[in-house]
Amino acid sequence: MSIPNESLKDAARAIREARSERQTIARISETFGISTVDEAYTIADMNNQMMIEAGHHITGKKVGLTAKKVQEQLGINEPDFGVLFQSMEFLHGDEVPFDRLIQPKVEGEIAVVIDRDMTQDPPSWGYFLSSLAYVVPAIEIVDSVINDWKITLVDTVADNASSALYVLGNQPVDVSAFALDHIDMQLWINHNVASVGTGATCLGHPLRSAYWLACEMAKRGQPLKAGEVILSGSLGPMVPVRQGDAVSVQMGSLGTVSCQFV
Repeated sequence: MSIPNESLKDAARAIREARSERQTIARISETFGISTVDEAYTIADMNNQMMIEAGHHITGKKVGLTAKKVQEQLGINEPDFGVLFQSMEFLHGDEVPFDRLIQPKVEGEIAVVIDRDMTQDPPSWGYFLSSLAYVVPAIEIVDSVINDWKITLVDTVADNASSALYVLGNQPVDVSAFALDHIDMQLWINHNVASVGTGATCLGHPLRSAYWLACEMAKRGQPLKAGEVILSGSLGPMVPVRQGDAVSVQMGSLGTVSCQFV
């Protein structure tokens, strides 16, 4: 049984206000009786549409829940996704304002940039590969409005897949230059290694994660567009950060990306 539309609107408003006021709230799945992923995506869409109406421009998407262990913990067998806006984007070496965040964590990821609008529905693997431009190392800054990050699948999907901000590396690299599943990732906080992983952690291969997203968006009638940035998923465990922390992600020949929380 679907819940009343007013409950979805109330849940969307609660998330929106929590982010605006930088205050955590109880699980919206429990407070508002949100029980399905479709309802959760509807809530996220409501808030994303308000962002668009306020003049914010979509720059891409993020894929979440790409680690098999995390999927097993949540009892699911596929990732989720969120929407990225230009106001969320930072570049290598930038200072990131901590007062935009609530309880942030960071992840090292590979960002894939789309080369052309994907009009094939559903996109074949070959069509997908021919539609990619390049990759860059990235830091995703995830954040949750839910108390102590005690989220369910529904809670994170409704909260735009716990999206907050992201940082992109300077130097684009051809998508075929490296075996991305063999890329080693080290995430450093204040000159100490805080997280390690490989490209294979991300759904077996970062491009398989991005391909899942391309198929999912085509199915939803919202195909990926030229120039969109796809954060393909974490290569290692996410790590909490505090104001003043310096974060650097190193990915061997793929390069380095860093930021400072101020």
